[in-house]
Amino acid sequence: MVTTSAAAHLRVVITRAARRLRQEAGSDLSPSQTSALATIQRHGPLTPSELARLERIQRPTATRVLGRLEEAALVERADDPVDRRSCLVSVTDDGAALLEHLRTRKDAFLARRLDGLAAEELATLERAAEILERVLSE
Repeated sequence: MVTTSAAAHLRVVITRAARRLRQEAGSDLSPSQTSALATIQRHGPLTPSELARLERIQRPTATRVLGRLEEAALVERADDPVDRRSCLVSVTDDGAALLEHLRTRKDAFLARRLDGLAAEELATLERAAEILERVLSE
């Protein structure tokens, strides 16, 4: 059985790592906007309701996030050919370029931080990443 202290320690480390990576990215987007943009790129085009479901947020929240992304020309809306009452949202070229830029900055920061680790430590982190990915996707 996992102790709550082990879970708490892992939570704190993951939270700090995520915050530090967001800071290193240097984006004006909020974490919610960045996450939504990445989700649209990965799964899109999406309806606002699909985005809300995937992001696990309420539909009005998704609508507000999409409005800000659209104002910044990072996403664009098109009529949904299946449901005329809805729209499909997709990432623009500017949105895709921004995501690539943010990922590149975060990857470079992390690579610099990992550079001095021993091969054993890198292998351990790779295995931990695989385990976390599996645990969090369930």
